[in-house]
Amino acid sequence: MIKVFCKNTGTSKEFSEGVYLFEILEQFQSQFPHPYQIVSAKVNNVSQGLRYKAYNSNTVEFLDVRSSSGMRVYFRSLCFLLCKATRDVIPGGRIYLEHPIAGGYYCNVRKKGREKLSDEDVARIKVRMREIVAQDIQFHRHDAPTEEVIKLFAKLGYDDKVKLFTTSEEVYTEYYTLDDFADYYYGRLVPSAGYLKLWELDHYHEGMLLRLPDRHNPERLAPRISQPKTFNVFTENLRWNIIMGLGNVGDVNHACQSGHASELIQVAEALQEKKIVQIAETIARRTRRRENPCRVVLITGPSSSGKTTFCQRLSVQLKACGLKPLSFSTDDYFVNRVDTPLLPNGQYDFDNFETVDHAYLESDVNKLLSGETVEVPSYNFVTGMREYKGNRMRLSRGSVLLIEGIHALNPALLPSVDDSCKYRVFINTLTSTSLDNHNSIPTSDNRLLRRIVRDYNKGAFTAVETISQWPNVCEAEEKWILPYQEQADVMFNSAYLLEFAVMRNHAEQILRTVPKNKPEYSEAHRLLKFIRYFTPVSDKEIPPTSLLREFVGGSSFKL
Repeated sequence: MIKVFCKNTGTSKEFSEGVYLFEILEQFQSQFPHPYQIVSAKVNNVSQGLRYKAYNSNTVEFLDVRSSSGMRVYFRSLCFLLCKATRDVIPGGRIYLEHPIAGGYYCNVRKKGREKLSDEDVARIKVRMREIVAQDIQFHRHDAPTEEVIKLFAKLGYDDKVKLFTTSEEVYTEYYTLDDFADYYYGRLVPSAGYLKLWELDHYHEGMLLRLPDRHNPERLAPRISQPKTFNVFTENLRWNIIMGLGNVGDVNHACQSGHASELIQVAEALQEKKIVQIAETIARRTRRRENPCRVVLITGPSSSGKTTFCQRLSVQLKACGLKPLSFSTDDYFVNRVDTPLLPNGQYDFDNFETVDHAYLESDVNKLLSGETVEVPSYNFVTGMREYKGNRMRLSRGSVLLIEGIHALNPALLPSVDDSCKYRVFINTLTSTSLDNHNSIPTSDNRLLRRIVRDYNKGAFTAVETISQWPNVCEAEEKWILPYQEQADVMFNSAYLLEFAVMRNHAEQILRTVPKNKPEYSEAHRLLKFIRYFTPVSDKEIPPTSLLREFVGGSSFKL
């Protein structure tokens, strides 16, 4: 017999060896404090599917889609269902799961005859998906030598998976089948299609929008939102990847193993610099308008998107345009620590809009725009106090004010400043490269790895601390930052083509410092498995002005 401790209920029960997780769940579920459907579990802090067999005493935490791990399991399973249904409805067609958008995921379908996807096609795919769910067909996991898996997918014509596995370091590879359809996913799935009851499929642009449950209210779909600017950024990057023949990680790995890593780094840097130059030239033109010239540039983005380095690189290009940029951060106007809003658990809510003394900031900006000299404060994060160190600013002829911070695009920050005088920049890491055609890379994984590496190298936080804080960071971004991204005049994508390949050398050792008995081990284990898909690339050729240097060190800017 084995003893299983259930974290959801705080109780233990005994079971026979080799018991399935779904059988364990049946014995505990009546005690659960919520009615939501369980889709996966963590066993000793490692994510597992409900068909996992337990042979030893374990600690188990059952998960629904309110957790990020549970949502990933649900999403992967739903992607498999969609791919199977698309194959059944459109023989010879290819489906590409590309990126998150509009509260769901965008999927592109290329029909054999190159005709465009129609409303009728989408309706038929949706009907087929519902049929498979009603039949409750099981997902089956298979383990096989990687060489055999390569042969299997080569026979099926999945070159994207063949390229990925031929650059893999794994001796054995898992893959799944749903009825007669084989596919690969880099994580666990639900036991059967009957678990996938809540979803929607809409015709969207030239493809489809796969909509998912709302993490905060799993009984309804996540709201569909309009994100045309974000969609265009994704499309632009994806188009460039296709032109370069770098549509997925297998392509990138092969390029690096063939000695092209240096060239890819140079191209990636050139693309980002080109975009920054375009932004600077647009700002310069607007500052020279006779009516309502641009005076204030507002720069924002979520955590670890590269705001600080972007601001400094933009300043350099503005100077090259003949302007005199002055800058400060909204963090300089933080209220004193004792006045900081609190979270429900009593901790300081540093991401709250009220953490910034926005009335004082707005007053200083208006003074600067009126030609007055202002002493800008700086915030001492050790003492939690605002300080004045003689940093005086005055906007002269040809000057433009850059304000960087997570609340920079919030309309409540500078309501008295005419919008025609503002230029808004939103920075994000919109990863356009996928592992393969059916496995997109979560956009937040870029930023989480950046933050783990930067925090650890600076001695600010351990990997455990950074990972434990990340859910709160993401919740704050959803509330205070992301709602304003479509209000930007321009979006800048700070994702870097070889980023994960470069980050691997830095992140692996740090992630291994997370103890197995910590809850954060689950995320560290997932990220370790994920970055091993990438052929490692040294950062020695990353220039000192690169956005990546803000996170891996060696930047020539004062950060």
